[in-house]
Amino acid sequence: MGIQIFGAAKCFDTKKAERYFKERKLPYQLVDLYKYGLSKGEFASVKAALGLNTLFNQSSSDYNKLNLDRISGASVREEILFKNPKLYKTPIVRNGKLATVGYQPDVWKEWTGSGTGYV
Repeated sequence: MGIQIFGAAKCFDTKKAERYFKERKLPYQLVDLYKYGLSKGEFASVKAALGLNTLFNQSSSDYNKLNLDRISGASVREEILFKNPKLYKTPIVRNGKLATVGYQPDVWKEWTGSGTGYV
């Protein structure tokens, strides 16, 4: 499995992530998060790597509209996040079981460096 970038077309950090891999001629797959979302398997993998709360964009207007700061049940928060892709912090960059949220070139450099699991 190669690098997957889940992001939004108008997200500046998603564009920077895409440019990072393109400039280094590293293969990646760009997935429009708002159009396609994450599959249940992808969601589970990213959640296991990062934790549920890391995935939320707490400055999103949808986050405030849904009063997510007042919902403490993890299963309820998980279901709301899975069904509302605009709540994700972007980009989500995935390399197998490893993942990052936001622009994280230092971590990606480790992935693509010597023997750290880049496929």
